[in-house]
Amino acid sequence: MSDIKKVVLAYSGGLDTSVILKWLQDVYQCEVVTFTADIGQGEELEPARKKALQMGIARKNIFIEDLREEFVRDFVFPMFRANTVYEGEYLLGTSIARPLIAKQMVAIAKQVGADTISHGATGKGNDQVRFELGAYALMPNVKIIAPWREWDLLSREKLLAYADKHGIPVDFKKRKGGGAPYSMDANLLHISYEGGILEDPNFAPEESMWRITVSPEKAPAKPQTIELEYEKGDIVAIDGKRMTPAKILATLNTIGGKHGIGRLDMVENRYVGMKSRGCYETPGGTIMLKGHRAMESITMDREVLALKDDLMPRYARMIYNGYWFSPERTLLQGLIDASQATVNGVVRLKLYKGTIMCVGRESKDSLFDTRIATFDDDGGAYNQADAAGFIKLNALRMRIAANKRAGTSRRKRK
Repeated sequence: MSDIKKVVLAYSGGLDTSVILKWLQDVYQCEVVTFTADIGQGEELEPARKKALQMGIARKNIFIEDLREEFVRDFVFPMFRANTVYEGEYLLGTSIARPLIAKQMVAIAKQVGADTISHGATGKGNDQVRFELGAYALMPNVKIIAPWREWDLLSREKLLAYADKHGIPVDFKKRKGGGAPYSMDANLLHISYEGGILEDPNFAPEESMWRITVSPEKAPAKPQTIELEYEKGDIVAIDGKRMTPAKILATLNTIGGKHGIGRLDMVENRYVGMKSRGCYETPGGTIMLKGHRAMESITMDREVLALKDDLMPRYARMIYNGYWFSPERTLLQGLIDASQATVNGVVRLKLYKGTIMCVGRESKDSLFDTRIATFDDDGGAYNQADAAGFIKLNALRMRIAANKRAGTSRRKRK
């Protein structure tokens, strides 16, 4: 413990990380640097600064940074170029934020001369893996303190008692057991809900749980059509208005939430081995996925698209399991990004009561050839007689096997 001199703590200002801050000071007797990231969680972050000051942290050791643009530009957009979905449903809203937080913690550690980082992830979850794999990849000799794997403060009551003993300010609702009966994690891509009453996978969450989407039943009765403009696989404009990456995602969240788009309730497989039930709201991301696939459908070669689809589940697992900074993810990202050179154009999407339908797409790089695709006279652009030989050649292996089975059957009957 005496080896620890200065620690960078991922700090939200809530009960858990406030207790961790004091616990680090008491147990490790070290200097603590707090880092609070704004990745679009929609909360006022200055109270975290005030609370850190109250707990004796020097002003120079309090870092609150706006990472919204970097989050969307360098993490969310690259992930969506791959049409990334984990286990067929989850759009990885929590997973993709963790490598950015780890990256910034390491950057601050190097800036202030710290050799240790600390986080509030539990020993049961995925986040401990994501934070620490990211940190080790960027600072190989970094030391890591994960209090939930060390201390005995394993209940809310014990945390509150520790806070009282050490004079740590606690939100009134948290003290009285008020607030949400589950845990939440929010950023510009999504809000997740898990734990508490949601630990029963047969429990249907109440409508009041959802924060950024209306129920499809209460969504407008009139559909809305939006136009997304793409350049190299990324959205650059909505309805003709160019915006920054973070503004694009925030705008799509507002539009999608209004139409009840992006709700998900699933049981997923955590990297540590257990199953976990989570509920998610990802309105903007759901629109982005639909639009991107529509854009790729007319601009990407069939086999390139098939290869991307084959690799996507593996890419999704890399992100979910915390391997964003791994050599295999970096290599695969290069392949994905190269495939996006022709993914340029405009997609029109109709949003209605929780659904999204593509109603138009156009691109200067389109591979859709009307002369060949038409069911009318194509003027000789496609010779339909060629299909007979194509089919026979593709059927050859099955015909050989069928003849073999038929000959074996006849010999048995004799």
